[in-house]
Amino acid sequence: MGDAEINGTAPKDSIPAPLVDSTPVPSALFHRSLTQQPYKVSSAKGIYITLSDGRVIMDGCAGAAVACLGHGNSEVLAAVTAQMSTGVSYLHSLTYTTDAAEELAHHIIDGPHGAGRFGLERAYFVNSGSEAMDAALKLARQYFFEKGEGEQRTRFVSRKQSYHGTTIGPMLVSSFLARKVPYANFQGGNVSWVSPAYAYQYSNWRDGETEEGFAKRLVEELDKHFQELGPENVIAFIAEPLVGATSGCTPAPKGYFRGVRDVCDKYGILLILDEVMSGMGRTGTLFAFEQEDIVPDIMTVGKGLGGGYSPVAGVLVHRKIVDVLRKGTSSFNHGHTYQAHPVGCAATLAVQKIIRREKLVENVARIGKWLYPHLLETFGSSKYVGDIRGRGLFWGIEFVRDKATRESFPLALGFGPRFQATCFEMGVAVYPGSGTVDGKRGDNTILSPPYNVTDEELKKIVEVMKRAYDKLEKEVDEEAARQNAVNGAVS
Repeated sequence: MGDAEINGTAPKDSIPAPLVDSTPVPSALFHRSLTQQPYKVSSAKGIYITLSDGRVIMDGCAGAAVACLGHGNSEVLAAVTAQMSTGVSYLHSLTYTTDAAEELAHHIIDGPHGAGRFGLERAYFVNSGSEAMDAALKLARQYFFEKGEGEQRTRFVSRKQSYHGTTIGPMLVSSFLARKVPYANFQGGNVSWVSPAYAYQYSNWRDGETEEGFAKRLVEELDKHFQELGPENVIAFIAEPLVGATSGCTPAPKGYFRGVRDVCDKYGILLILDEVMSGMGRTGTLFAFEQEDIVPDIMTVGKGLGGGYSPVAGVLVHRKIVDVLRKGTSSFNHGHTYQAHPVGCAATLAVQKIIRREKLVENVARIGKWLYPHLLETFGSSKYVGDIRGRGLFWGIEFVRDKATRESFPLALGFGPRFQATCFEMGVAVYPGSGTVDGKRGDNTILSPPYNVTDEELKKIVEVMKRAYDKLEKEVDEEAARQNAVNGAVS
C-alpha cells in the first residue's frame, strides 16, 4: 500500500451509514454518528429483536456475526448469575485466577474438539478482537526477541483489503482504508501488504486463470515480497482465512494457505491467522483453518467465542511459541486489567458448552450445504448480483453495476448500505459493506445468522432479502432512466 492510498481523503460515504432512528432523542452517549442515533432495542429473544417502537427485526447477521446463540439464552444468564453470586466478579489476573477462566481455557484447548489437537496449547482471553490482535502482534515480536533475533525481526506483512481491528496496532496491519485515513501519521514503515486472495476481483479471470493458478501466483508474490524485504527481517504474515466485512466473506483459492504456510516455514516467519469473525464454528468447523489443511503459529478468535454475552476474545498460541518463552523470560510481557474476566469467562464457557452439546457447529455445516445453492437459485440471475461466496453460515453477496465486466457501482449510489436499509425496513437485519474492491469501490452484504437458526427462519430471511433486492433494483433502474433523460435533454 503506497502513501497516497493511506493519505487520501476518505469520502464520508466510504463507511456504511448506520441504520438510525428517524426521531432521535438527545443522547449523552458518544454514538458512532453525532447527528443520528441507532434504533433503541427494548428486548430480544432468539433470532428476534424488538425495537422500542414495537417493530420486530429478524437478526440475519447476528449483529456483526457475533450472536451465535441468538439473544436471551437463559442458560448463559444462569451461568453469569452463578459466577456473580460467588462474589467473584473481578480479580486481577496477575495475582489470581478462577475456575471460570481455567475451565474455559481447557474447554477451548483440550479434548477431541479442542485446539490442542493442532498444537495450539495456550489460550489468552481479552475483551475484543482488536485487543486480541494487539496481543498477537506483541507475542510474535517477543518470540523473536527471546530467540535473540530482536534486532532484525521488525516487519509485518499483511494483505490489501484486510481488517484486523480498530486499535492502533491492528489498524496499522489492516488495509481498511476508510478507517485509516485520519490516522495516517500513525503508520510506520514496518508494515507492508501483498495482494488479497480475492478471486472474483483480483484473479486474471478474463485470461482464464484457474483457481489453482491464482493461488500459485499469490504465493509466489508473497515469497518474492519476503525476499525483497529480507526474510530475516520479517516477524509474521497476517491473514484472515475468510475475509469478513472488508470484502464480504471472501475465501482464499484452493491451495493458497498451504502455499503460504510453506513459504513462511521456509524463512522461519510466523503465520498469524485472524479468525475473530470467521472462527469458532462460523464456517462449519470450529476453526476456519481446519478447512485449509494448515495450522497457524498464533491465531485470534472473538465474536463467536462469547456470542455477545460478554465482551470477550482470545489468542490461541502454538507450543513452539510457548516453548521459546518458557526457555527465556517465562512470561508474556503484556497484560490487561480485565483479561480473563471471571464473569465474562463464565458466560463464554456456557456459550461454548451449549455449542458443543447441541452440535451447533455441525448444524452450521449442514445448513451451509443447502444454503449456498438456495442463494444461487434466489439471487444468481439477479441483474446486479455479481458473486455469492462463503462457507457455513458466513455468506457474502457482492453487488456490481455490470456482471460482464464486474464493474462496481459508483460510491455515491450507496448500493450496499441502501440494501441493508431496505432489508431492515422489511424486518430483517443484514450486515452491509462498501469499499469491497479497493477500499473505495464495491458493495457487499453479509448473511451470518445465529448457529441455531432454523431452516424455516433462514428461508424467510432470504425471501425478505430477495424482496428488498428487487425493490432496490427497480429504484436504481428508475434513477438511471431519469438521469439518462436529463443527460439527453441537456445534450
